[in-house]
Amino acid sequence: RHAGRKSATPSLSLAEARAQHLALDWADYSPPRPAQPGVQVFDNYDLAELIEYIDWMPFFNAWEFAGRFPDILTDPVVGDAASSLYRDARQMLERIVAEQWFTPRGVLGLFPANAQGDDIIVHADESRGAERMRLHHLRQQKGKRRGDPQLCLSDFVAPVESGCADWIGAFAVTTGHELSARVEAFKQDNDDYNAILVEALADRLAEAFAECLHARVRREFWGYAADERLDSRQLIREAYQGIRPAPGYPACPDHTEKRLLWELLEVERHTDMVLTESLAMWPAASVSGFYFAHPEAKYFGVGKIDRDQVEDYAQRKGMSIEEAERWLSPVLGYDEARDAAA
Repeated sequence: RHAGRKSATPSLSLAEARAQHLALDWADYSPPRPAQPGVQVFDNYDLAELIEYIDWMPFFNAWEFAGRFPDILTDPVVGDAASSLYRDARQMLERIVAEQWFTPRGVLGLFPANAQGDDIIVHADESRGAERMRLHHLRQQKGKRRGDPQLCLSDFVAPVESGCADWIGAFAVTTGHELSARVEAFKQDNDDYNAILVEALADRLAEAFAECLHARVRREFWGYAADERLDSRQLIREAYQGIRPAPGYPACPDHTEKRLLWELLEVERHTDMVLTESLAMWPAASVSGFYFAHPEAKYFGVGKIDRDQVEDYAQRKGMSIEEAERWLSPVLGYDEARDAAA
């Protein structure tokens, strides 16, 4: 029964899903040109600034606390333990800033781009006469009751035929280069608690770095929301224009797109961040992704996809179907081994 449900999940062919794409009105839309296009490198970002962008709830989740921050601090059951952990975290953050335990490094870039089908063409320059690379995306294939569009990230970028001069952004940030030494020092002192605490805080600071740069992109570097004034709760609720989806996450579940992001930004040269053989980021306390600016851009999950889309995707990326199935295994809506045997 489970296998049957899995194979039946994608209810639309790729052609049908594409026919139901998100149809935005490009005739009445003028894509904002970035105030500062191109690549920008951040070699030692201010740690104190990043603290203001920390989302604390994932920190507590990592310690298996459930609830909302800051309400969890006064919870009748776990409030005392949560408050104690929070005090320890804030004290360690003070030391991290005062003693410069980490050197936040990052790079972002804003590039001329247009969509072509489910791909996004990144142009070599603003003349848009030469193609620098293509980013490849997947489209939802599970039918929707209300006839809602079958989304793909390329829907949020102006198609080539629209004549709109659109843009896309990319970023990669880390706070993890010095983390291993800090963790090892605590372990040498048999202090597992602080070893875990510093790892958790490095992760939170990396996410805060991503949040901070995205805010600056919206207000300053791209500038399409120059008057934005959001508090921390509004940022956590993502009450802003635009999105920053990451390869490997629901809207773009293929980790191999990180290779293109690394090439586009020259991430390793600018930040010393590398991709492992399995395409995990190193250092571990790192975040990367893309920027989309359209007012209707939103997060979504691709969900399960069928063989016709996998074959199409493999052809677009120049890889074998077997390799595509290996990287896309979490979202396959069919049993590739069973189908191959048949």
